[in-house]
Amino acid sequence: MKSLKKVALAAASAVGGLLTYAPMVMAQPEVNFTPGTGYATDFGNMFTSLVNVVMVVAALLVFAYMIWGGVEWITSGGDKGKAESARNKLTAAIIGLVIVAASYAIVNLVVQFLGFGNFQDVFNNIGTINEPQ
Repeated sequence: MKSLKKVALAAASAVGGLLTYAPMVMAQPEVNFTPGTGYATDFGNMFTSLVNVVMVVAALLVFAYMIWGGVEWITSGGDKGKAESARNKLTAAIIGLVIVAASYAIVNLVVQFLGFGNFQDVFNNIGTINEPQ
């Protein structure tokens, strides 16, 4: 109980010490900051990059889940319950990979079907109407 009081007292004094410096930090003169252009220069490019990152993360998670299931299967030692759990993990990982790949393919198919080249074209052409000549 005494150690909890000591920790609480130390945390309170640290916060109090930081709050004493807040007015000095807040009183800084105005600084003009102009960020440089990054990789995503428009919304379409950013969305495409975001989708690609999500796909890579999903693939890595599926791979890790498959390894986890494989290690669990190897270490089951003949126990049917543990082997069943490991088999279910492997099955879920494969189904997850199929769902992620299928969703990516379906979205790309819809984009192509609507006449766009990629996601960037979709967002670059929002609000424009091509009228026949």
